[in-house]
Amino acid sequence: MSATLSSVDDQFSANDHRYMARALVLAAHGLYTTDPNPRVGCVLVRDGEVVGEGYHRHAGEAHAEINALTAAGGSARGATAYVTLEPCSHTGRTGPCALALQEARVARVVVAMVDPNPQVSGRGIRLLEEAGIEVSVGLLEVDARALNPGFIARMATQRPFVRMKMAMSLDGRTAMGSGESQWITGPEARAQVQRLRARSSAILSGVESVIMDDSRLTVRAEQLGLDNAADIASRQPLRVIVDSRLRLPLAAACLRAPGRTLVVTTSREAEKHERLIDAGAEVQVLSADAQGRVDLSVLLEWLAANEDVNELLVETGATLAGAMLSAGLIDEMQLFVAPTLLGGDARPLFTLSGLTQMADQQRLTIHDMRAVGQDWRIIASPVVTGTSDDTKVP
Repeated sequence: MSATLSSVDDQFSANDHRYMARALVLAAHGLYTTDPNPRVGCVLVRDGEVVGEGYHRHAGEAHAEINALTAAGGSARGATAYVTLEPCSHTGRTGPCALALQEARVARVVVAMVDPNPQVSGRGIRLLEEAGIEVSVGLLEVDARALNPGFIARMATQRPFVRMKMAMSLDGRTAMGSGESQWITGPEARAQVQRLRARSSAILSGVESVIMDDSRLTVRAEQLGLDNAADIASRQPLRVIVDSRLRLPLAAACLRAPGRTLVVTTSREAEKHERLIDAGAEVQVLSADAQGRVDLSVLLEWLAANEDVNELLVETGATLAGAMLSAGLIDEMQLFVAPTLLGGDARPLFTLSGLTQMADQQRLTIHDMRAVGQDWRIIASPVVTGTSDDTKVP
């Protein structure tokens, strides 16, 4: 696939690459704020001059193309539009961008990638072409897809993109035997985690971890280190607690924190439901797996369909982490490794059963490894069983 995309990129000029690269930079400005919409940027160029540019800021507000057209005014006529995602062709909370580009009389539209939603994919491109506008597709598609892994996953697979974050010692431990875990990593790594939370639609944790850590699972503006931190933190990701037997304490910090807390369970005990709801939670009953626990595959599908969850950040302990890994539900891992040792009695990273031979090992593909303060961050994805180094990353 990468070779095909590379050959597509070669069909475009150096200027095409430059302006699409700028559109991608603009799209990234919406990394923390557009959810559940995709991050999109647009640049309008006429006679070698940028006449307008824009990006999508918040769901329900103007799309990238509209912001760029507004900035360009009459100069958009005869211009080339560089857009990181196929212009929409439907009327939702805003009007169709393909029609706006047509009415502005742009001469050419360069699209990084088609809309991943199979129900609308290609419609915006067809509308533009039927209006006599030249359309080119596929420039820097790999980069465009990397901006929106969650939106692509939700549209294409009806599941979120699942990213698991874990902090560990050099000997692969996440907490002392007592459960004490604050802090293994340094402030720079913790700031990175805050940004992972901020870009996510929801944060998933198991009830054991919540009981042990009593974490709020929130985005904290003061720890983000970003200029628009207050705006970012105003949208708290949904907190999802997997609690099959409804053991979450009513005094848990996450129930008093800003934003929503959803408790997912297999229990139908109405009295426990009512107590949790009175304490500030929402409760959702889902089907059980063979062990009587919440079926994690069903949970992911439910979150995508009912909560529009694009990116799901998993912050949990060894049991739930191991269950998700064993079920093949993890798309990406971000492992923060601290220069410390916690010893053999400390808690492990994963609980994985059935690994008795080297042939059973779960291999990972490492995509990036770099220093973050005094710690190391490893970005990896599980190797899918039966392949050499293929991954589940969209």
